[in-house]
Amino acid sequence: MGAPKQKWTSEEEDALRAGVRKHGAGKWRTIQKDPEFSPVLSSRSNIDLKDKWRNLSFSASGLGSSKVRVPRITGPTSSPSPSAQALLLPAPNKVTEATLPADAEKKPQDGKTPPKYGVMIMEALSELNEPNGSDMAAILRFIEERHVVQPTFRRFLTSKLRRLADSNKIVKIDKSYRLPDSFATRTPAPKQKDPSKPSKVSKTIGLFTASSPALEAAMAAAVKVADAEAKAHDAHDQMMEAERILKMAEDTESLLTIAVEIYDRCLRGEITTIVAQRDV
Repeated sequence: MGAPKQKWTSEEEDALRAGVRKHGAGKWRTIQKDPEFSPVLSSRSNIDLKDKWRNLSFSASGLGSSKVRVPRITGPTSSPSPSAQALLLPAPNKVTEATLPADAEKKPQDGKTPPKYGVMIMEALSELNEPNGSDMAAILRFIEERHVVQPTFRRFLTSKLRRLADSNKIVKIDKSYRLPDSFATRTPAPKQKDPSKPSKVSKTIGLFTASSPALEAAMAAAVKVADAEAKAHDAHDQMMEAERILKMAEDTESLLTIAVEIYDRCLRGEITTIVAQRDV
């Protein structure tokens, strides 16, 4: 059996901390060879230095003993850098605060809440002002350039455009959308909100701050509901498109039958008269 290891002294611990600040963690041989620390750490091996530094870091993180000593600096050594202080000084034990979602961090700091999706769509259609309407890609690009939206906003946009068109708030032309002609005459001026009053969004976030799992569950449920609505509307659009293509196929088949009949009559030398109907 080898000689029992001696307990670390405060001078050795201080020398180890100073060596890590100077050379960095993991440079154990360099710390041992440094003339500033070698007289104090001469009886310690690089394995001893590594194990002791792991124990010091474990204690400083708050997982070890509750009594953590702040390292003392002896002699006229230079003041440690902020990164070294953050590495050595223990963090206070406290309950982790719930963080706000990424979208909430991007909220403007002027106290105004972001506009709703319906207002965004109306603004986009009013600014684009295309006579034949604007397609969903143009509307999406306009909104993303001026507002911070969720990554799944495209699905929300599809569902919202469908609901606005069904309620006759906007006009759908093929796959494009535009405002009705009477929109400019009956649209009221937007009411300015008082920045001093807290918004409903900020109140809701404040209520859920202490229970972030509930907020995450609510957000996930909202995304799933919107996703289901968007898929339902997509399925409806695809069904309507399939019915339109089927009708075109039936009309084409009828025209082909008529063309074959006319061709057979022409081969037999018969005179065929085609009467064109005009829409009154």
